[in-house]
Amino acid sequence: MNATATAVVSARDVTRRYGEGDAAVDALRGVTLDIVPGQFAAVMGPSGSGKSTLMHILAGLDKPTTGVVEIAGTDITNLSDSRLTLLRRHQVGFIFQFFNLLPMLTAEENILLPLRLAGETVDRTWANEIIDQVGLSDRRKHRPSELSGGQQQRVAIARALASRPAVLFADEPTGNLDSTTSGEILNLLRTMVTTHGQTMVMVTHDANAAAMADRVLFLADGEIVRDQGRSEASEVLAAMAEVSAL
Repeated sequence: MNATATAVVSARDVTRRYGEGDAAVDALRGVTLDIVPGQFAAVMGPSGSGKSTLMHILAGLDKPTTGVVEIAGTDITNLSDSRLTLLRRHQVGFIFQFFNLLPMLTAEENILLPLRLAGETVDRTWANEIIDQVGLSDRRKHRPSELSGGQQQRVAIARALASRPAVLFADEPTGNLDSTTSGEILNLLRTMVTTHGQTMVMVTHDANAAAMADRVLFLADGEIVRDQGRSEASEVLAAMAEVSAL
């Protein structure tokens, strides 16, 4: 089988242009990639390199100008909004820099909310396992205001994993946390990949975060200019310096 057939997420010749004529900006210039099952991929690049645009397109939050994107074998490029919403609900998990928790709900209620909104039966065994693994067993009845930033991000991670998504997208997941808490969250994400085989794509500017990944993709001017395997933070910083100088 070829890489596309086995990939959880694939992109083929993806471009994204904003505006028209002389005012047009090419955020992506023909990106092709495959993310295979159980892989933790980090996406890095200078400001304006297109990394957030790439993540949004891979996750179905934006559409490419040209090219094809697939998630779990489904071409999402031309799906209707309703079908795309259903696919994201079942196949995609999201973790953002800001936790986006509902303040009136407890940690457990926030975690289970997407499943309840989708009308799905909650797998209590899985929910309890995830809550335990993210270290919230004694905080499940607490509301966000009663939790630290790190605990709130743990709630967000558990919420993203509750539906057993085919792929989890993380956009600067430690950008709003102190260095100690960031390390704990990164170790947790790594554990989810190693223990549960969770496929993950993370956009980050943090070399320590990228060093947790199995693979680091470097973007510059809307193109992947380097694709390297698991690296030490010092190697990531060196690569970033080279990419930024292009």
